[in-house]
Amino acid sequence: MAGPGWQRTDVSRVLNNIIGGEKVAASSGQTQDLVNPSTGTVFAAAPVSGQEDVDRAYAAAADAFETWRDSTPSERQKALLAIADLFEEHADELVALESENTGKPIAVTASEEIPPMVDQIRFFAGAARVLEGRAAGEYMKGFTSIIRREPIGVIGQVTPWNYPMMMAVWKYAPAIAAGNTVVLKPSDTTPVSTVRMAELITEAEILPPGVLNVITGDRDTGRLLVSHPTPQMVAITGSVRAGMEVAGEAARDVKRVHLELGGKAPIVIFDDADVEAAAEWLAVAGYFNAGQDCTAATRMLVGPGIYDDFVSALAEQAKGTATTFEDGPTGEALVPPVNNAAQLDRVLGFLDRVPSHAEVVAGGKRQGDRGFYVEPTVVAHLKQDDEMIQNEIFGPVITVQ
Repeated sequence: MAGPGWQRTDVSRVLNNIIGGEKVAASSGQTQDLVNPSTGTVFAAAPVSGQEDVDRAYAAAADAFETWRDSTPSERQKALLAIADLFEEHADELVALESENTGKPIAVTASEEIPPMVDQIRFFAGAARVLEGRAAGEYMKGFTSIIRREPIGVIGQVTPWNYPMMMAVWKYAPAIAAGNTVVLKPSDTTPVSTVRMAELITEAEILPPGVLNVITGDRDTGRLLVSHPTPQMVAITGSVRAGMEVAGEAARDVKRVHLELGGKAPIVIFDDADVEAAAEWLAVAGYFNAGQDCTAATRMLVGPGIYDDFVSALAEQAKGTATTFEDGPTGEALVPPVNNAAQLDRVLGFLDRVPSHAEVVAGGKRQGDRGFYVEPTVVAHLKQDDEMIQNEIFGPVITVQ
């Protein structure tokens, strides 16, 4: 269903799932559109995986675990180092895909995501050497106790749309380093770079088939992934609501759970602060990636002695902060659109419901009618119980109390 600024075009690029080292479509043949947030146009399609696809992916991961669990730390380290080198070689391609799928500026993605992502893979490659530890001790008289670290098994993973590549790496790299196998589902709106990473690894034959499987799909696919009896652990980066659902579902068969959920990062500015410097740097910290970051500095608690001056200075910073609307992702602007039509509606909904005692002192509207852009916004005079203070907005909106 079309969202605001959404235009349907002919789609020739259709992604595949990566299961057991093979590129496969969803068993149903069903796909979903992928929309470029900068333009609002459909540029590709991805499989909507169902029960049969999830079963197949977990079967591949379970089969692979029977041998991967016995791999040595040096073998796992070698594989991860090769993956890091591979991604460096294909950095330009991965950056272009990530920008197209998220609307992020090319330069920022190249400088702020690829180097840390590659470094993280190399870190986990090093960690693989120290994960296998044994300890012995006399915990009971006459008995010797041995502790040995073992892989958990098959792990189901779900990643978000704000940092698709990096979040995928944070999920599968440590799992693989520890001798586990993975079935990973990227966000339904941003699967492109994650699928391509899996394709590159498969084409280079770095990992045995089935160690890393990537399936795409919608929220129902995610539920199937979490509720499936095969994985011994499930992990998700997402909203608090999604995390609660995952924790509840995983509790049914006592799966291990790893949850990385939302945030509402507060910044306290005291009366003796340098107002202009604080406003300048906090605008960068709040509007980076359009505020779509669980640690985005979007909630300001300001001392009464400088409150008005700070609000004024921050409003000026917001008005001077350019988005990529004019020049696109190849320009110098740092603030991208929000990721998708649903998130655009969510952010604009908060702005529509600003309470009467508060004031929008900068921005506050959608920018243009193309793509999913929101003006960098400052809302002042909010109270602690207000919706915008109590809930994560996940957009380019800074609140000031």
